[in-house]
Amino acid sequence: MADYTLYDVVLSLITPLHIGNGRELLYEYDYAIRDGRTWRFNESVLLDAQVVDDLEMARQLSVTKPVELLQPADFDSNNNVFRYVLKGMPRSREAGAQLREQFKNVFDQPYLPGSSLKGALRTSLAWHAWKERQSQLKIDQMTSNPKRAAQNIEQSLFGRNPNQDLLRALHVGDSSPVSPERMMIVNARVLTRGGELGSPIELEALRADTQLKLTVKLDRALFSEWARQGELRLSERVWLEQLMQIVQTHSVHRIQRELAWYKPIPNAIQLVELYQQLSKTARLGSQRCLIQLGWGTGWESKTLGSHLSHTPNILAQVIANYRLARGRRKEGDPFPKSRRVVVGFERDAQGRTAETLQAPLGWCLVEIQPR
Repeated sequence: MADYTLYDVVLSLITPLHIGNGRELLYEYDYAIRDGRTWRFNESVLLDAQVVDDLEMARQLSVTKPVELLQPADFDSNNNVFRYVLKGMPRSREAGAQLREQFKNVFDQPYLPGSSLKGALRTSLAWHAWKERQSQLKIDQMTSNPKRAAQNIEQSLFGRNPNQDLLRALHVGDSSPVSPERMMIVNARVLTRGGELGSPIELEALRADTQLKLTVKLDRALFSEWARQGELRLSERVWLEQLMQIVQTHSVHRIQRELAWYKPIPNAIQLVELYQQLSKTARLGSQRCLIQLGWGTGWESKTLGSHLSHTPNILAQVIANYRLARGRRKEGDPFPKSRRVVVGFERDAQGRTAETLQAPLGWCLVEIQPR
């Protein structure tokens, strides 16, 4: 009998998903905007075109924007001067405008890194474990490094080191890549509780209705007598075997909190309707769950998340110690005070362009099937 189980996983996007690669693309240097689409330059082709014998011409070309080298007839999706062409366009055409690039392979095919999904699964498990064990947070449990603040807490829940960590038994692979045509341009904004919108943020993102396929492996050998003889004692195997139900419970809790957050905002009708639809999927069985991934998931997608809201004194200390609040914050003020949302544009009766709040980012349906 095999000592592991392989699962085929299909992840269906409900809202756009942005997994960033850390690069900011510059308008007119990395991409152009034309005919309602965004044209991503092929840098190597443009550089090859600048190889000339005339030194003065080479100097002029070296200080010329790539977009200035093109004629209107060059804007053809089959022209190899472009790596890919996306529907939609960033709102800003100011000098130095930036577009956050989507995570892709060397062929410009976007895919989901397994680490992104595994991190979200780990957060749900930590939320469940904290609740099940009725743990109490002490501020001295947290490290001074903001990126590893909950490291000691996670070790108390999952294992004292990487070798003893429960999640060692869960291997999450990268998804198969998909076509660049599955990407879109997302115009995002920071939305406050009062309905005010912050500075625009432009993103490449995978479109809703995109399906990503990957493989997950549950290594049962790490729970066997053989492993115990080797002093490997992973605990709470049942958590991994009930992973879909645990993640779904956490997601439903988050959906209800998000629904309550958006309801008082007058212009958030589409967001409220989406969360109302998601809230109707409380029971999805043992092989399906909802999960939110990537950029824009917010504070409550982090380790412990909403558990800290039940301990306001500890929460206030965490906010102060790690300087999480922006601007002035009074004691007792709700936290966080904003969300990141996708916005669209429509014209009113007077022909003026108005922004509409459309969707949160990164909500997905996960379906697993054991081989």
